[in-house]
Amino acid sequence: MKESSYSKPISSILKSRPEFHEIGNKNFGNEDSGIIGRSKALHRIRALIDKVKDSSVPVFIVGESGTGKELIARAIHEKGTRGKGQFVAVNCGAIPELLLESELFGHVRGAFTGAIRNKPGLIEEANGGTFFLDEIGDLVPHLQAKLLRLIQEKEIRRIGENKTRTVDVRFISATNKNLEKEIERGNFREDLYYRLKIISVELPPLRERKEDILYLLNHYVEKYCIEMKREQVFFSPQALELLLGYSWPGNVRELQNEIQRCLIFSGEKNLIKEEYLSSKINPKKESYSTSSYNFFRARAEFERRFLNQALARWNYNRVKTAEKIGLSRQGLFKLIKKLNINVSKGK
Repeated sequence: MKESSYSKPISSILKSRPEFHEIGNKNFGNEDSGIIGRSKALHRIRALIDKVKDSSVPVFIVGESGTGKELIARAIHEKGTRGKGQFVAVNCGAIPELLLESELFGHVRGAFTGAIRNKPGLIEEANGGTFFLDEIGDLVPHLQAKLLRLIQEKEIRRIGENKTRTVDVRFISATNKNLEKEIERGNFREDLYYRLKIISVELPPLRERKEDILYLLNHYVEKYCIEMKREQVFFSPQALELLLGYSWPGNVRELQNEIQRCLIFSGEKNLIKEEYLSSKINPKKESYSTSSYNFFRARAEFERRFLNQALARWNYNRVKTAEKIGLSRQGLFKLIKKLNINVSKGK
């Protein structure tokens, strides 16, 4: 299928928009680390990664589910001096409490029923590398005490064993909980919290860095098209607008799922229309035909929405609005008249 007259690959949209002109290659992000986007928040995080990558001090990552906390942890590991060692990740809430201690610290033969041989723990496997504790807020209290001792002494003792073993491990932990509140409730040790939080990384949700959405869409569309052995696909303007306007409560993970869903429902078609989007993103299941949607109408609708939002933001002060959005006063007045925008609230 040839490219529709009203559809464009996201990569061309990225190149054509002034706010994305700094891009110097086709990757539209920093794919060597998997961190995709050019928002100010991601710039700060990349700078922080460069500063801490070669250190061995613990790093504490805070962010909502689906924001990519493990991705940040892996970037710190892979870019730093520990990159040649193992990166071992454990979700503290995903392993039953009775098994977690053995998984983390290991055991010796006969330590408990079923321990038929010596088994090193995952922390030992990360020796010389990085150990990532995801959802650290779910770690049970007695293991919090053992972890604190391990960080302080850099020694580990397998279950059922008397001798200690020295380990050289960098700890990175992450949570979507407010651990300070958990400390107040008595659910988390304050001393462990401050041991883990020497370096803190705050990963904002996708709704607070919407300028990254186009980059993420471009990256994952290309990625999943390759995996599914599909030709390049395009979004209709309305579908793209709905995707950009959505709040993404599930963050990047939800965006990945949505793209895979769209590719499946679009079948062999190269155009992803708005009706293929999930009901959360397109609740009214709106659909626009090619004949009812053209470039000039799309531009007029965009200009109308943009000016209405800008006027509201600056309290319908047309002089200030013109200055802020880069138009002359005369240019703004002409657009207001052309688009029949109601400015009766203004001065």
